[in-house]
Amino acid sequence: MRRRGSLTLWVTEAAIDAWNAVPRATPGGQATYSGSAIQTCLMLRTAFKLALRQAEGLMMSVVELLGCELAVPDHTTVSRRAMKLPSIARAALPEGPLHVVIDSTGLKVYCAGDWLADNHGPRAPRQYRKLHLAVDADSGQIVAVTLTGQDVDDPSQVAPLLEQIAGE
Repeated sequence: MRRRGSLTLWVTEAAIDAWNAVPRATPGGQATYSGSAIQTCLMLRTAFKLALRQAEGLMMSVVELLGCELAVPDHTTVSRRAMKLPSIARAALPEGPLHVVIDSTGLKVYCAGDWLADNHGPRAPRQYRKLHLAVDADSGQIVAVTLTGQDVDDPSQVAPLLEQIAGE
């Protein structure tokens, strides 16, 4: 039972060597951390569902346990640099026909008068939008999407969603 809380991380020497950024020849400030250091912090953040400050603290603990003299990027650096990392390419859909599940959900539209309505009673009917999704049943990947007004029913959006899907 105690081993359930155990955490094991493997960090290679190559990863430690690549932690610091390579100096660049262009003008401007020099980056302290490599892209892999930022990605490591973001992966820990995602794996443990942490806020950026908490991920920074976890990364500090990991570096301390490693016994390395590595500087840990602070949460603002991770946030800023995460925007510049290459994005993950969208996964290709499998070959052949897809089994698609279609559903919708309501989204409330917030506007400037909502605070007044919440505190002093409703003045106008609240507005909603419907987000209609088509999802591949096997992979869970969203393959089509449409946003409509609150008065549009689900069956009317089946054809527009299916038109967005290239395959059968």
